[in-house]
Amino acid sequence: MKKITRPLLLILIFILSIIFFNAVNLSDNTLEKNTSSTYNIKALKIPNGLSFAGEKVPTELDDIKERMDRELLVNTYWQSNGLLLIKRAHKYFPLIEPLLKKYGIPDDFKYLAVAESGLENNSSPAGAAGFWHFLKSSAKEYGLEVNTNVDERYHIEKATRVACKYLKKAKNRFGSWTLAAASYNRGMYGTNRLLDRQLVDSYYDLLLNSETGRYVFRILAVKEIMTNPERYGFVFNSEDLYNPIPVKKIGLDTAIANLAEFAKEKEINYKILKIHNPWLIENHLNNKSRKYYEISIPEAGHY
Repeated sequence: MKKITRPLLLILIFILSIIFFNAVNLSDNTLEKNTSSTYNIKALKIPNGLSFAGEKVPTELDDIKERMDRELLVNTYWQSNGLLLIKRAHKYFPLIEPLLKKYGIPDDFKYLAVAESGLENNSSPAGAAGFWHFLKSSAKEYGLEVNTNVDERYHIEKATRVACKYLKKAKNRFGSWTLAAASYNRGMYGTNRLLDRQLVDSYYDLLLNSETGRYVFRILAVKEIMTNPERYGFVFNSEDLYNPIPVKKIGLDTAIANLAEFAKEKEINYKILKIHNPWLIENHLNNKSRKYYEISIPEAGHY
């Protein structure tokens, strides 16, 4: 009995081992198939006829096509950021678009603000701040008030007006909206020096550092994705978007000793006041010069 049992036991162990390893391999293969069938990283087709502010993008050139491809891929597959940009645009583009039109700036430049700040009143490591990321020196040069008490780089409408003035000046200097956009990153002097040194007159012919070399293509990619979100896999309903907040403007030319008390008088709180007036830096407003300011207060029922 013992002689029969031992060989059978060995055979049984061998068979079970084969079954076990086959099951493990089958499980691994099944997992790989499930992963690949539910999530794909797809190459993107560069759209035909790309343009910026009415100026053609020469994607028939290999290096231009590759640079465009890079920014389109990076911004398409940064899905959470892309969806946030689309949501914020619905809230803030209605403030930006009329001012661009008023000052004769092509509508495409609203995407420059998107590329600069993501439509947030933030600041960069270099100290550029607000939706349009002005440095202190540039902001003051174009008439914005910037100090420890008031920083109008965070005032969307005023900063947009200044951006328009800069871009119009740059267009007059370079004769190209694309170069005007590039100079927003590189500076007018720096852009002009590169054009003279390299004996060219087009952004797409310039040899640039990485930041400025990617800059216009990032704007183009953001424009393409936000204009055609479904094409790039962004799915949302109108109720998912952020909405503009109706406000009333309160004009004054005096100081405010305590902004929290001022907010309470207007039947809101300090947080809401600051959300709608991020250019008010401290908890009070100095105004020895009796400068005229307008403070935004959300209408009843809105924050």
